[in-house]
Amino acid sequence: MRYELMLPHQIRKAIKENWPVALPLGVLEYHGEHMAVGMDTLAVIKTLELFEKERDIVILPPFYYGAASYAVASPEGSGSVQVGGPVLAPFAEELFYGLLRIGFRNIHAIIHHQTENFVAGMPTDLAFKTAGRQAIFRFLEKERGEGWWGSDKMADYYAGHAQGENVFNWVQVHPLMPAAMNGKYPFDHAGIGETSLMLALCPEAVDACHFADNTGWYTKSAPEASAELGQQGVAMILEHLRTTLRG
Repeated sequence: MRYELMLPHQIRKAIKENWPVALPLGVLEYHGEHMAVGMDTLAVIKTLELFEKERDIVILPPFYYGAASYAVASPEGSGSVQVGGPVLAPFAEELFYGLLRIGFRNIHAIIHHQTENFVAGMPTDLAFKTAGRQAIFRFLEKERGEGWWGSDKMADYYAGHAQGENVFNWVQVHPLMPAAMNGKYPFDHAGIGETSLMLALCPEAVDACHFADNTGWYTKSAPEASAELGQQGVAMILEHLRTTLRG
């Protein structure tokens, strides 16, 4: 369900049943002349909407204003919007802290931007990962007091941790395309892979008439894109979400 349309009794039901709460996290960035600047975020939104058809999930309003960077193109006339990580982190901490206060314990930010080296991290996902940890520590200290981890009530922490019971999993950040997709689906920027995803998920975000206007090396494979290839990628992403977003 879209969070902004939920009634209080529906929110309480989602909390009681521990529904996944998903934040589509992304940027506004130049993706060649043929594709919309919201591609990275749209890919997350559209796949979560498909996932919602098979499982109960809360979909938060998307956050488009991540750190796009100007690595691909300068912003003048290209549309890239850059909001740095140091600015993002305080916002994200307040957002996650607020969601914890509401009662959610199964919060996930899903990102598709600069995630080819997700383990090392990039500005947007690193800011939200740090914010998630800070929000959890802050929330636990408010609810349980200082010394909460060292109290006798936490004596089974490691036993529970080994079985997946981990308070630090209350807020997580994931790539839309996991490392397991490497070699199975093209990971690129505005090339055949991303263009195909948009043709499958949001075809109005692609205009083939402007393929010829592209000059960047990264867009050269875009004319080879197809909705059929994109559907293959979508199927892999949905399988990843089934594993990641559990009740």
